[in-house]
Amino acid sequence: MIRLGAGRLERLVAVGAHCDDIAIGAGGTLLATCLAHPGIRVDATVLTGGGTEREQEERAALAAFCPGAELRLTVLKLADGRLPAQWDEAKTALEELRARTEPDLVLAPRTDDAHQDHRGLAQLMTTAFRDHLVLGYEIAKWDGDLGRPTAYQPLSADVAERKVQLLQEHYASQRHRPWYDREAFLGLARIRGIECHARYAEAFAVTKLTLDLGE
Repeated sequence: MIRLGAGRLERLVAVGAHCDDIAIGAGGTLLATCLAHPGIRVDATVLTGGGTEREQEERAALAAFCPGAELRLTVLKLADGRLPAQWDEAKTALEELRARTEPDLVLAPRTDDAHQDHRGLAQLMTTAFRDHLVLGYEIAKWDGDLGRPTAYQPLSADVAERKVQLLQEHYASQRHRPWYDREAFLGLARIRGIECHARYAEAFAVTKLTLDLGE
């Protein structure tokens, strides 16, 4: 598998429409990145769940998913499932996030995600982060919208297992959901690992990428 390294990462942005989106879609990548780059600054914004039990879950979870990082998390109070009607508020939140940081890497939902909140957030990302490497993470769901990814982050077995452990430990409010289990999380990671000659992996969509291969 051909690989391109990102070099030294000092700042990372992660965004989610809902608490647990970032952890489900890119939790393994966050763990691997923070372990490899101690002291990295992570600016995270979640659009919904502010002031609820879900915010507390998110704060504890992302602290665990970003070991050794300088984590700055904002959880807003937009209405779940209503992002298209709250476009201005979401756009303002992303512009404020952009004003705070100049990231080396951005983790966000995919632009073709079937959930309107995920998709809307993804479409707004490139209006605020126009010249950045944006990796669109995937979230398995009833809609069956998983496609053919273009980028992969291989995960060691330890990191993949740690991701599942943290998801189950920190998001108690989601444990009743029939899809929220170890088999689903590790199963998708195993499939994506097969596709990139690794045991486990997380996969991403990349809409635009500039190469720097030398003169």
